[in-house]
Amino acid sequence: MGGLNSDWLTQLAPAHAPAPPGWWPLAPGWWGLALLLGLIVAAVAWWARRPAGCLRRTALRELGRLETGANDDAHLAGELEHLMRRYAVAVYGRETAAQLSGSAWLAFVAGHGGKELAGEAGRSLLRAAYGGAAPADRAQWLKGARGFLGARR
Repeated sequence: MGGLNSDWLTQLAPAHAPAPPGWWPLAPGWWGLALLLGLIVAAVAWWARRPAGCLRRTALRELGRLETGANDDAHLAGELEHLMRRYAVAVYGRETAAQLSGSAWLAFVAGHGGKELAGEAGRSLLRAAYGGAAPADRAQWLKGARGFLGARR
């Protein structure tokens, strides 16, 4: 047995641990988790915005029904006033919208998209809605109501 050294273990390289795994690039499972979390955040954001959009679409659909169905000016004025009040209370809150009346209500409507109802058209809408004699300006009433109901908060 020539050439074998009995001290062969000392000839081996020193023991060393492998390098720790790197942080980047991420493993496919982490990418999947990030995608899943992103989808969840997007779904929650979409769902949080959905009720307001649904309320707006419903109010605009009811306004469209009023445009085609109401022939009497006093009835149209009352229905428009009631629709805008319900929408304002639902969207802006009872504390903000329910206490408003008269010119303060018209200023609120005008400030939130219904600028066509800021002047005489708004005053005639209120008079007609509450039983007073007023010149009917149906086109301005409907345009102002559409602006108020369609405005983004």
